Amino acid sequence: MSISTTTHLNFRGTAGKALEFYRSVFGGAVTAATYGDFGMPQEAPGAGKIVFGQLETADGFRLMAYDIPGQDDSDVTRTAGTTRRENGTTITDRTFFQSLRGQNLEEVRTLWDGLADGGEIIEPLAASAWSPGFGMLTDRFGVTWVLDVEVPSAG
Repeated sequence: MSISTTTHLNFRGTAGKALEFYRSVFGGAVTAATYGDFGMPQEAPGAGKIVFGQLETADGFRLMAYDIPGQDDSDVTRTAGTTRRENGTTITDRTFFQSLRGQNLEEVRTLWDGLADGGEIIEPLAASAWSPGFGMLTDRFGVTWVLDVEVPSAG
């Protein structure tokens, strides 16, 4: 049996822009369908919003995205919550973080720089007690990413 998991991000009217942003960071191809593509009258409010969106890269990285029906809201703190570091502790009201682990610092730094563009740094990317590179940020679409460099196994 083979099981895989894919993060499915929910947005309030910005899924298409988010998918294009993530494509600019990770590469790959975006596929997207709107509510109108699945039968909603084209003149109806929200018909152009994303009901199914996906980014997939050749090496298997995948994200899905969707626009929640209803009022658009681009205020990421209202739609996704907040995260901050305080006294060495992460304080958040978010239900999840997106974790991204790379093989080396150069690879992770490239992705970090892309995701950080227009976002907010929570913990700068730097060496930590458990990794040659660890950092946390919230991107411009309100998704909080934890990036780190995989520690080689001793074996």
